[in-house]
Amino acid sequence: MAFKNDNFVNTAELGKAIKRHREELGLSLRDVADETGVSASTLSRIENGTGKPDADNIARLTGWLDMPIDRVMNKQAASDVEPVIYYPHEATPEIVEAHLRADKNLTQETANALSELFRVAYKQFSGPAKKGK
Repeated sequence: MAFKNDNFVNTAELGKAIKRHREELGLSLRDVADETGVSASTLSRIENGTGKPDADNIARLTGWLDMPIDRVMNKQAASDVEPVIYYPHEATPEIVEAHLRADKNLTQETANALSELFRVAYKQFSGPAKKGK
């Protein structure tokens, strides 16, 4: 399956998601390559923002991420409303990040900063409840 995806897939978002998930799981590029069937060199290029994965690799990677493929698709500028698609079992930080990226009132830089701020706060405050609190 081949198509020109320069305008369809946001490879920077895909690369960022792959790297974050890989690091959270403590996996090497080779480990992810073994699990996904996508070569380690291709994964490295995607993570670094220099690779353009084909449709099969996009499907494999979003499947490994357990992420809707729509999450990494570029939206048409003419659309007034961009739906945020997620799976109910997705982690809350990923859902919040998707909503922030879809907010037309935020620049990409601001959405990324707010996402990271939320991710850090969520990690800090979502731990086990402490006695007496």
